[in-house]
Amino acid sequence: MFKNKKAFFRRLAIFLAILGPGIITGSVDNDAGGITTYSVAGAVYGYNLIWTLIPSFIVLLVIQEMNARMGIVTGKGLADLIRENAGVKITFFIFIGLLIADIGNTTTEFAGVAGSMEVFGVSKYISVPIVGILVWLLVVKGTYKIAERIFILFSVSLLMYVVSALMGKPHWGEIGHSIVHPQLEINTKSLAMIIGIVGTTIAPWMQFYMQSSVIEKGLKMNQYKYSLIDIFIGCVATIVVAFFIMIACASTLHENGIQINEAKDAALALKPLAGALASEVFAFGLFIASVFSATILPLATAFYVCEAFGFEAGIDKKWDEAKEFYVLYTGILVLAAVFILIPNAPLILISLWSQVINGMLLPVVLICMILLVNNKKIMGKYVNKPVNNIIGWGAIAVLVSLSVVLLLLPLFGK
Repeated sequence: MFKNKKAFFRRLAIFLAILGPGIITGSVDNDAGGITTYSVAGAVYGYNLIWTLIPSFIVLLVIQEMNARMGIVTGKGLADLIRENAGVKITFFIFIGLLIADIGNTTTEFAGVAGSMEVFGVSKYISVPIVGILVWLLVVKGTYKIAERIFILFSVSLLMYVVSALMGKPHWGEIGHSIVHPQLEINTKSLAMIIGIVGTTIAPWMQFYMQSSVIEKGLKMNQYKYSLIDIFIGCVATIVVAFFIMIACASTLHENGIQINEAKDAALALKPLAGALASEVFAFGLFIASVFSATILPLATAFYVCEAFGFEAGIDKKWDEAKEFYVLYTGILVLAAVFILIPNAPLILISLWSQVINGMLLPVVLICMILLVNNKKIMGKYVNKPVNNIIGWGAIAVLVSLSVVLLLLPLFGK
């Protein structure tokens, strides 16, 4: 009995030490752009797009597992592996597209900071600079361990969306029916929304951050099973939060015919429908998610760009040891924050289309990933199993098909 308890606590201690990469990567996925996308989907289409979260969960779980396995086996980041195997020219064009998308995504995070704080009466000219400085200090002056603990705390805070959704008194029978038999007219807007949901649930930058964070923690193959639990919890948390955001907006805004353009609108519109507390909880969740992602997203971008072109990268390195990494991180933060402070900047379009671009770029990243993880010279005996390849290639085929249809539909007036 004593031995069993001792073994249990030893395994628990190992898991808690490994805990982080999967949960953080999954939680950051519910950023300001994601919350906006889920909110608009719920407000416009009601419960009819909730079904998209089921295949998204399966694909997310499989992809994150591939990332962790590649990182643990090779000890190299995804960007590093792409450069080594695809060459500098191809790497350059892939990463230019990803860099542009991530600058748009980071801008969206600061839009979330500004919008959420405006609900509480705080001007964006106060909230955005303060958050920008605090985020910069955390990364540049902090350590990976400190940052990771703060990130995990932020991850738990996102569960407040469950409270906000329940206050809207959702119709569970309708939700179940809509998941099994969704009623959806296929046109340019609905397809763009589906691609946007997939693009924000399985964002391209996540694959690079996940692999880099596994390496940063120094995980080994004998810790792989604990890493899998971490990934599973992170994926479940991602989908649960997305599910309740869509429900919160579908059961209140959609039923009352209220249209919104961004997550802040959803928070404000909830007040007369579900009460002030529901509105404030939604707004505070948006603030937490935005600060969280404004830290991680440019960090992930700086990681993978530096890895791709052979520069030193890492939070635990000093400025002089990883100058390019810190300069790029600072540049993305400053550019995004400044853009938000420009009067009448098209923030809504940036927010929604950055998610659509994510969805279109995702197949490119996934193709690179699957080719690498099936390469025996790189992975040895840890190459993909057939089921991983079926799900991975299937996701690529669906995303490419949706993107092509989205581009062709306007030609037919839809």
